[in-house]
Amino acid sequence: MTADPATPATATRPARMTADERRDAIVAAGVEEFATGGLVGGSTEAIAKRAGVSQPYVFQLFGTKKELFLAVLRHGFWRTRLTFEQAAKGFAPGQVEGCNSVLDAIGRAYMELLTDRTLLLLQLQGYAACADPDVRTTVRQEFSQLQTTVRDLSGASPIDLHHFFAEGMLLNIAAAVEFGSEPAKHWLLENLEGGS
Repeated sequence: MTADPATPATATRPARMTADERRDAIVAAGVEEFATGGLVGGSTEAIAKRAGVSQPYVFQLFGTKKELFLAVLRHGFWRTRLTFEQAAKGFAPGQVEGCNSVLDAIGRAYMELLTDRTLLLLQLQGYAACADPDVRTTVRQEFSQLQTTVRDLSGASPIDLHHFFAEGMLLNIAAAVEFGSEPAKHWLLENLEGGS
């Protein structure tokens, strides 16, 4: 039987991923797994399977489960910073009603980001794992970089930054407990006090 010359042999096989693509696939799979299981409950076997690689390959790239968890946390913070940078870049006064500053635009972008429940839960898993000194150091560095990014993009005062991050943490909790059926933009402190 002769192969059809019009059909290349590679058409029947999927292309091999590059090392960077495999690393990205492992981190993406780690986001899913660690968001629900955290550092302790997340399974490297499940991550490897989801990423389409072997479990030994995961350890070859990351060394330990904790190093993979830290890489995944860094990725989550990076996604948040990228979202904030895009919001700041796209801000134009008067473009959106009630959005009067770069800080407002970043806040609106964060509310949209909260609809990605997986990313939210990953963030909370990072905070919950801060009893581990390596996790605490990474989360502290990443959160500090996030604050610096917001400060530099918005030019907001220290008190406005304080309020922005306090509101963000309140929104995290409201999103985590799936407060009401309303979108995040409708969550206000007075609504949360009712416990509905």
